[in-house]
Amino acid sequence: MDGSHASFLNESVWNGKIYIDGWNAALGGTQDVTAPADGSHVATIGLATAADLAKAAASAAAAQPAWEATDPSVRAAILNRTADLLEANAQELIPWIIRESGSIPPKAGIEIEHGAGFVRAAAEAAMETTTINLKSVDGRDAEEQLIRVAHGVVGVISPFNFPLILSIRAIAAALATGNAVVHKPDPRTPVTGGVMIARAFEEAGLPKGLLHIVPGGADVGAAMCEDPNIAMVSFTGSPEVGAKVGEACGRNLKKVQLELGGKNALIVMEDADLDIVASNAAWGAWLHQGQICMATGLILAPAAHAAKLAEALTTKAHHLPVGDPSKEQCALGPLIVESEAKRIEGIVEDAVAKGATLHVGGTAKGTMFPATVLSGVKPGMRAFDEEIFGPVAVVVSYKDDDHAVELASMTDFGLVGSVIGKDVSRAKTLGLRLKVGHLHINDQTVIASPLAPFGGRGRSGNGSRISGPAIWEEFTQFVWVTVKPAATPYPF
Repeated sequence: MDGSHASFLNESVWNGKIYIDGWNAALGGTQDVTAPADGSHVATIGLATAADLAKAAASAAAAQPAWEATDPSVRAAILNRTADLLEANAQELIPWIIRESGSIPPKAGIEIEHGAGFVRAAAEAAMETTTINLKSVDGRDAEEQLIRVAHGVVGVISPFNFPLILSIRAIAAALATGNAVVHKPDPRTPVTGGVMIARAFEEAGLPKGLLHIVPGGADVGAAMCEDPNIAMVSFTGSPEVGAKVGEACGRNLKKVQLELGGKNALIVMEDADLDIVASNAAWGAWLHQGQICMATGLILAPAAHAAKLAEALTTKAHHLPVGDPSKEQCALGPLIVESEAKRIEGIVEDAVAKGATLHVGGTAKGTMFPATVLSGVKPGMRAFDEEIFGPVAVVVSYKDDDHAVELASMTDFGLVGSVIGKDVSRAKTLGLRLKVGHLHINDQTVIASPLAPFGGRGRSGNGSRISGPAIWEEFTQFVWVTVKPAATPYPF
């Protein structure tokens, strides 16, 4: 961006800086942010170091007690103003999201809409009564309560694919419950995942010291897991990195919330309308180039219908152009980096070499990768076994319900499962056999709500959840309080 639109984002304020007690120079210097579509310059940001992280964490720890003591209505009002600002400035923010993350305009719009929705849901949660009265079991004349208290400082680490939503949902939840936050966005998307959020909270009147934005590399994330001022880490990203975060937090006895990947199955019942199935599967497999943890990774179809479904998906793929969404109308934008495109191309080549049929796509051109359809995919092929994180629709045939469940369960992931069929009761019964965190009947897999706890099982996370009723469960802890009207003697 050229900075000529110095309005809400006001690039001159944050150019080359990080957000620690305001906009300041980073010890790591600066880093250029480039557009994945063509490598052009998007912005210059400050690059944080472990020392920057330590400074931010200390400031957050100092500011947090007063924030937790602030009336919940005040916290909620600031959160709601933040959501208002995101929505009011959407037309300025959306082009940044498009260029920085390679999003098509509708997806960029979803980031603003859902991002604001998560903030409003957190504001509502801030007003909830969370104190629980307990019965005294030993006959003492005492009042007993469980009171929820903030952890203190929450560290947030977010990825590149939905940088605004996957950052602000944790930041807002942590602030709503009385915590301060130190946030490390992916350094490839620091404007959408960091600057926008800092500017919104800044303009909304969030007191100084409660939110810090420190874009940086793995060293900053590692420092977050070690820093004694940070009590909890909320991580969204790959299972490989998530395992390291979980290990480091466990070693330091920190609370850790992990939201990782998924190999999500959409099971097609034999009575389903294949045209509707194809529409659902295409959306689930190809939205944002498949770079979504909830993406439809396996499309399990009855053997008699698999070929027809692959054909329907192929027809759709031919009508979905790939391009630079900041310059042209297209259905798919670029992948985040060229190496990802090459990795996905290798997955497709492996499937074909082992007997799968490639119907359309499959070949990368720089960061661009077209909507791709594979059928005849079986266990042992990378397309079946791995989370692809790219725009590849994988059609697998099954023999009966038991076989469908068996195929869907041949993964260590457990994020989302979907079943489409006219017999709703049977579809739900089948779906509940899947070991997943989200189950959708007569829908595809890419669904999220600010009011629903989000998270998975197995390699998809550590069983933790974010949003909805999970806000207070994850971002606070219980204190057991007993109150006797007066102290009494004991036998000793």
